[in-house]
Amino acid sequence: MASRAGDSRVGARRRRRDFPATKRMTAWILLAGLWLVAAGLGAAPQAADYQRSLGLRERWMMLTRDVAFPVQWRGDGRFYYRKTVEGGFAFVLGEPGADAMRPAFDAARLAQALGKADGRTYAPLRLPFERFAYDAEGGDPYGAIRFDVDYVSWRCTLGEYACAMVVEKGRPRGFGVVRDLRVAADNTPRRSPDGQWEAFVEGYDVMLRRRTDGKLVRLSRDGRADAFYDPETIAWSPDSRRLALYRVQPGFARIVTRVESSPVGQLQPLVRTQLYPKPGDAVDVERPVLFGVDGTRTDIDDALFANPYSLSPIRWRRDGGSLAFDFVQRGFQRMRVVAVDAANGRAHAAVEETAKTFVYADRSFAHEVDGLGKELLWISERDGWRHLYLIDGANGRVKRQITRGDWVVRDVLRVDDEKRRIWFSASGMDRGKDPYYRHVFAVGFDGTGLTRLTEADADHDVAISGDGQWYVDVYSRPDRAPVAELRRIGGSLVRTLERGDISRLLAAGWKAPQSFVAKGRDGRTDIWGMLVRPRDYDPSKKYPVVENIYAGPHDSFVPKTFWPFGYHAGGDKQIGMQALADLGFMVVMIDGMGTANRSKAFHDVAWKNLGDSGFPDRIAWHRALAARDPSYDISRVGIYGASAGGQSALGALERHPDFYRVAVAYAGCYDNRMDKISWNEQWMGWPVDESYVRASGAANVAAVRGDLLLIVGEQDSNVDPASTAQVVNALIAAGKDFDLLNVPGGEHSVGRSTGPIDYVQRRQFDFFVRHLQEAATPRWNADAPVSQQAVR
Repeated sequence: MASRAGDSRVGARRRRRDFPATKRMTAWILLAGLWLVAAGLGAAPQAADYQRSLGLRERWMMLTRDVAFPVQWRGDGRFYYRKTVEGGFAFVLGEPGADAMRPAFDAARLAQALGKADGRTYAPLRLPFERFAYDAEGGDPYGAIRFDVDYVSWRCTLGEYACAMVVEKGRPRGFGVVRDLRVAADNTPRRSPDGQWEAFVEGYDVMLRRRTDGKLVRLSRDGRADAFYDPETIAWSPDSRRLALYRVQPGFARIVTRVESSPVGQLQPLVRTQLYPKPGDAVDVERPVLFGVDGTRTDIDDALFANPYSLSPIRWRRDGGSLAFDFVQRGFQRMRVVAVDAANGRAHAAVEETAKTFVYADRSFAHEVDGLGKELLWISERDGWRHLYLIDGANGRVKRQITRGDWVVRDVLRVDDEKRRIWFSASGMDRGKDPYYRHVFAVGFDGTGLTRLTEADADHDVAISGDGQWYVDVYSRPDRAPVAELRRIGGSLVRTLERGDISRLLAAGWKAPQSFVAKGRDGRTDIWGMLVRPRDYDPSKKYPVVENIYAGPHDSFVPKTFWPFGYHAGGDKQIGMQALADLGFMVVMIDGMGTANRSKAFHDVAWKNLGDSGFPDRIAWHRALAARDPSYDISRVGIYGASAGGQSALGALERHPDFYRVAVAYAGCYDNRMDKISWNEQWMGWPVDESYVRASGAANVAAVRGDLLLIVGEQDSNVDPASTAQVVNALIAAGKDFDLLNVPGGEHSVGRSTGPIDYVQRRQFDFFVRHLQEAATPRWNADAPVSQQAVR
């Protein structure tokens, strides 16, 4: 045996000598290149690797204990929240004066009742909701609860434990601006505060009935089908002398039709329809009309609320001398609080906000001090940052800017009119620290006495009790487990309610994501993001990069709290990023310009420019990280996102194909003219103009380079699935190759929090492995497939 081995080695040496030197060199170069590629890429992921990644969320989520979710308060001074326990989650109820917590309800009975109602099976510690609200039942204000599951609202009683789907009374409105006239309005008579009168609509007109003798009084005679009085908007004055309501000119009732190809329980398809107004459609035009119980009528001049996108419900001031409503002008460049004198019907602007770009209407705040409207607290970005102002309600002028500085007020948590004090959350106040972490402060109406109530370098989610005596602070970071503390309103600690235990999670190999900050497109502005590395990360290797994108202007999206296991509109949070990273990628998420919670200028980049998606900032961030980390390979960059993130993912291949090579786009609103009116007109403006075309993914597919996978749920009720089909049509016309996964029955969140999650995620993972790692994926049809309940 030894002799034969020696002979073999001699023969090999002779063959090498006979091999020309130039060819030997070429062979060595090829071998060295292959070795370097293998060293850089690592072995292709196998089926078992996918199983581990797809089961990661379920497996790791069960390893935490006492991780508290944000707190809610009841009207009786008790608080409740969800927390992690052995085997899942529990909802607990507590009160400031007692140390012990108790179950908020009987979880076993609720699981059984809900399963009986919807035909599914639920474990008591795995109820399918994170939050709920109490609802009255039989005189008990806390005798029932309401919650949402997969786009359906449920109500369960806590006595008999019976559950039923919630069917809201009244006439639905498409995205709040067009009434569904196929459904009858809720015409339940609205009783006056003194109990003497009932107001309702008969035909199209307003009627009044005296309850003592049933006498009817017709208040209007001009109602008709195209200008009717809406009984659901009736608002009585506190003194019962007057009522106001809206006369409505109906908008355009656009109906989106979807075919459900594979309905549960039957073979033949079903047709689904939805009222779905889109940008540019005519909206309902509302005009307030004031009536007296004596039969008088006052029409209010609409000069201050002409060309409305929306008017808020009418609200009466506490003394009954005036009423008010909020007005958003079509195009979102003007908002007003319009006040109306009840005696004469004269209207004036109690406060006004204008912008050359957009007013951030979704996050507006107005508080009428003492309920009288003589003073208003208002949030404005007029100085370039989001701050609190005290407004003179008589003329709309600023009496005082309450807060100021290069930071933003996030939310007003409580206002005490008697003490003239405000509690609010803010971010960006601490130089050199993450500008997105929320902290809580209190300040006087005059801007004095600014007091900080939170100190830990973390994001603070604070809920204040209804009586203003207590608050619960749940604070955490992506790398720091939550702590829940009960405190007195002045800030002193009463007790620690929960301290999250993640020791078993750490032992299982969980690693916190890395925060990274780099300068954006202007070379000055800090851009913040997070990086998730493979758990077997080897700094000597080079890893392709995948970006999880969501660039919607309505918020910021890089996670700032601990809980890494959930989902959100932009796609997976940290655990989905880790699952992908473990297959051999660097996975990142970035908040570029155009997203919210920074300066007005930072936010304004999105105006009529959703196609931008902050890409110049994102690419600068990627390059800065690559300059510091040689393993971060920006010659191989992919991207994925959902909804607006899907639009951005497609846009990456259209607008920056030299940087982004591969994209997976879920449920994208690829053309903003095809998507819902509310979100798109807020950022793209009105009327619909050429900027919509410039931002359209469907209109620009000729520029696509790289590899594209489109994923859509057939029954998407959030983004018209025809938007994806139109991209497909345009890609075919342009001769572009692409992949498409259309999930029968799938909703907007298909593959992320609903539908065949494991399957859709596996298809995404496959796509990046094949096109970024250039590696073979498992032969799923020949081998055992990944099940819907991946190995845990």
